[in-house]
Amino acid sequence: MKIISKLLPASKKKLVISSIGVLALVVFSSLLLFEATKAEVDLTENGEKRTVKTHANTVGELLADLGIDVGKHDALSVNVDAKIEDGMKLNYEKAKQVIVSIDGKEKEYFTTLDTVGDFLADNKLSFSEHDEVSQERDDAIKDGLKVSVSLGFKVAINDGGNERKVWANGGTVKELIHKNNITLNELDKIKPAKDEKVTKDTKVKIVRVEKVTDVVEETVAFKTETKKDASLVKGKEKVLDEGKKGTVVKEYEVVMENGKEVSRELISEKVKEESENRVVAIGTKQPEPVVEQVSRSNDSNSKVLYMTATAFTADCGGCSGHTATGVDLQANPNAKVVAVDPSVIPLGSKVWVEGYGYAIAADTGGFSGNHIDVHVPTKADAYSFGRKNVKVKIIE
Repeated sequence: MKIISKLLPASKKKLVISSIGVLALVVFSSLLLFEATKAEVDLTENGEKRTVKTHANTVGELLADLGIDVGKHDALSVNVDAKIEDGMKLNYEKAKQVIVSIDGKEKEYFTTLDTVGDFLADNKLSFSEHDEVSQERDDAIKDGLKVSVSLGFKVAINDGGNERKVWANGGTVKELIHKNNITLNELDKIKPAKDEKVTKDTKVKIVRVEKVTDVVEETVAFKTETKKDASLVKGKEKVLDEGKKGTVVKEYEVVMENGKEVSRELISEKVKEESENRVVAIGTKQPEPVVEQVSRSNDSNSKVLYMTATAFTADCGGCSGHTATGVDLQANPNAKVVAVDPSVIPLGSKVWVEGYGYAIAADTGGFSGNHIDVHVPTKADAYSFGRKNVKVKIIE
């Protein structure tokens, strides 16, 4: 400027200064005019308000100038092709990403809504009270939010024999029984194991186990003791002491499953009362013969018959051991007794039987007519005697 001042006369200096001033005024005025002709737009972007001045013709141009890229899921209150007007109010909300996982299957959503409840309703996602949703309905939505949903399903629980169905959303068996206020005792059994995962096919079985003590009094049978007695006829018995049963107290540990006994273990045993032996005397005395010898001097008056003879014993099948006239053949195994048909030989008659000897007709047989049955001590004697025709004399 100093060089110019030296070269130009004073009048020309004034002219140059005036031209610069005018130019500056024109530029300043143009700037004022440019700013004055801008439209004012009230922009609310993602909840934040500001005023924007613009010469843009359309909403789309304005947003482009502001570096705002409107996605297909974003919310814009005015169409992008709309003309800009002074005082225009413009709302823009960028959509937030939401990942919804239902039983492990994921799906991507975009929303401009504020709460989880509004988002679920807008997308027609409804869940029952038995479904488990990771967020509350009032929770705010943030970009990238993940909503996990476990759909409810019914699981059968057999608790001590009583079966019921409950709602579940996965998790472990332990969590399931805790959720349903089921308490397990120390001895109880459960299948599947507590750390097993619960699925739609899971069936939980709880066996209620308890140990109880059972005290039982049991009788102890007495033993029979025998003693030989020479004062009794052989084959006879006499009870000297009836004997007495004893008592023992036994304590058992009993394991019960669902109220039923499954095992029993003896843990103690104590004699409360001793048993006493039964004492029986066994006769050893040989019995006296029942029939006396008949004198031969009477034979001359006897009646003679020829009869079929067989033999029997006191313990034959169907025999009582006593004759029809009351002779006890068990006590008198050597007694000379014959069984007869009373219409042929009267009961009480003394007889002589060929090959047998003298005897008394003291019994009846299951036969009639000329048949006589002689008593012998043993079955072997009866088999030996066999069946024969004999001469029989009726003495008296």
